[in-house]
Amino acid sequence: MALTAAHWVYLAGVLLIIGVTIARKNVLVPALLATAVTAWVMTGSPIRGIQAIFDASLTAASELFNIFLIIAMVTALLGALRAMKADQRMVTPFQKVMRGGWSAYAVLAVVTYGISLFFWPTPAVPLIGAILVPAAIRAGLPAMGAAMAIAVAGQGMALSSDYVMQVAPGLSATAAGAKASTVADIALVLSLITGVTALVITALMMRRHMKQPSAENLERWEAGVVTDFTPARRLLRRIRSTAQQPTAEPISVEEVAEVVEEEKVPVGATAGPPGNDLPRARRGGGGGHAGSDDPPSSPGTFQAPETEIDDPRVARLSKIFSAGVPLVFVLMIAYLVLGKFDLVPSLEGGDAAALVGGLAAILVIIAVVALEGPKKALTSVGGHVTDGLVFAFRAMGVVLPIAGFFFLGNADFAGKILGYEDTDKAPGLLVDLVTAAARYIPHSGVIVCFGVLIIGMACGLEGSGFSGLPLTGSLAGALGPTVGVDPATLAAVGQMGSVWAGGGVLVAWSSLLVVAGVTRVPVIDLARKAFLPVIAGLVLSTLFAALVL
Repeated sequence: MALTAAHWVYLAGVLLIIGVTIARKNVLVPALLATAVTAWVMTGSPIRGIQAIFDASLTAASELFNIFLIIAMVTALLGALRAMKADQRMVTPFQKVMRGGWSAYAVLAVVTYGISLFFWPTPAVPLIGAILVPAAIRAGLPAMGAAMAIAVAGQGMALSSDYVMQVAPGLSATAAGAKASTVADIALVLSLITGVTALVITALMMRRHMKQPSAENLERWEAGVVTDFTPARRLLRRIRSTAQQPTAEPISVEEVAEVVEEEKVPVGATAGPPGNDLPRARRGGGGGHAGSDDPPSSPGTFQAPETEIDDPRVARLSKIFSAGVPLVFVLMIAYLVLGKFDLVPSLEGGDAAALVGGLAAILVIIAVVALEGPKKALTSVGGHVTDGLVFAFRAMGVVLPIAGFFFLGNADFAGKILGYEDTDKAPGLLVDLVTAAARYIPHSGVIVCFGVLIIGMACGLEGSGFSGLPLTGSLAGALGPTVGVDPATLAAVGQMGSVWAGGGVLVAWSSLLVVAGVTRVPVIDLARKAFLPVIAGLVLSTLFAALVL
């Protein structure tokens, strides 16, 4: 078919969003404007173009609201566990396993992956940083090794698959027109390939830096001499030296300004997924409130929390729920796996997500009733759920207008957005563009997979790993049939690129700042050292997706 003006306007909108993303700016405004102009050109009505801004976001919200509810319920559950310090108790026993640098490295990776898989990295990183990182340093693991293990296992491997909560697969699958469960299964395999590869390469890089277990390791780390001083800390030392030696050269205003500029970290879209929030690592606390906008605490003030509980009843409940909640979710995953082999009734897509949200809600009620009693629970449960909903909209709200623009290019949603009575007559702008360009697209699954991976990584450069998923999912749905690649596979590849880049591993202005803060390493050095292992893992997993899946 011949391309119309609407097709070219839509293409210009896509390119504008990609360009703004690469420039590390928030794409919300470009997405809203592109939606209005595209709808105006498609219908010839500027009024409909203005209405499309609202209708596109509303359509996206109706399609994705199940994701918001899952986030809310799981966040509410974490709040209930934190009230009885069960979240701290879940990871404390692993301290005893850290007998040396290698065992500490393995424990950090495994525990970070497990906690992040169920609760996302936002609460996992401060919690693990407060309780397990000091034990790992004492066991002989270098601080950079601890930081890379946490970043790769949490922000990378766990968040990129998001297999339990299935927020990322849901976004990718909805845009690609595929099943969320299929995308989740493929993403899990690809994330494991990428993560294990990155962890192995990281271990090889760290092998010469491992130390013998010693209390001196922890003392030097706490004193800030394990890694190079940052410019701000060097300036602080000079200020102290000047105060102690009146004859020392005074510090100029220009020097202070230079240090401030050097330490300043550009921040992309701060309303990304929970893995991209920058929670406050509380002094002496087990982790900041999920979704907090406070910056990470100063590396020099991070201390392990006090896990002892004075009230024997609360201590007993803490022990029960610290073991019971993970067990319930493990049993749930076992049930889902058995369902894939038809051993029990199978749960697909939204059904599996509903099970996660329902279980979380029930556990919230049980935990709060057990801790505070039935009467107070009537108020407290509502408070936890409200906190969860607030966090969900703060974390994911910015995705709705972006998804709305890409839904406008999808024939399945365009009719509803534009108010067509017969929604089947709505054009599929993105599919039409891909069809028109089919002769220029290499009919190679490998090339197309790597192309979508690169686009996903470019979308992740703004520091928000989930905002690029509507684009990569839409491209997967349009490109997959053209080149003979399963759209679900292509969507999972794009998801890998977007989340590994923007979720807090490859860019320093994401939640990688939190990892650097709790491990006391320079964030730029951490991002640079993680680049080679992660890229190697992504290349290997993309080849696997193109040649095997």
